[in-house]
This record gives sequence, structure tokens and C-alpha cells, in this order.
Amino acid sequence: MSIRTLLASGGMIASIGLGYGMWSIISPGEDRRREMLKNLPEYNSQTMDETRKRTALVMQTLKEASECNENISRGIGRK
Repeated sequence: MSIRTLLASGGMIASIGLGYGMWSIISPGEDRRREMLKNLPEYNSQTMDETRKRTALVMQTLKEASECNENISRGIGRK
């Protein structure tokens, strides 16, 4: 093996190690992760119910639009 190959391999290993070290420093700990989960909308039952209702309305609208024979894209821009 040449010195150039050894230096290139060492540089790649060092950069991977540096990336892993930075990732482990930046990533939140277990306590912080639990706190973040509590702030998600899915954690609150009232917010989750509102989201389910909104999704049901959107799905109903999409179903009605798919069953319609009208092509609304042709009417855009026409007078």
C-alpha cells in the first residue's frame, strides 16, 4: 500500500468519525425526546379528533370530485 492510499483511507475514517461524533452531540437525549413527543398534535386527543374530522371531510370531497363527470380543469380560464 502506498502512503497516498493510507492517507486517503485515514481521512475517510476520520471524516466518518467526525460526522458520527457531531450527530451524537446534536441528537436529543431520551428525556428531550419524550418532551418533544408530548408536544406533538397526536398526543392531544382533542387535536387528534379535529384532525380526523378534517381528514374525513377532505376524503369526502375527493370522493365526490372523483365521482363527478365534470372536468373542472377545462373551465379554468374560459369565459
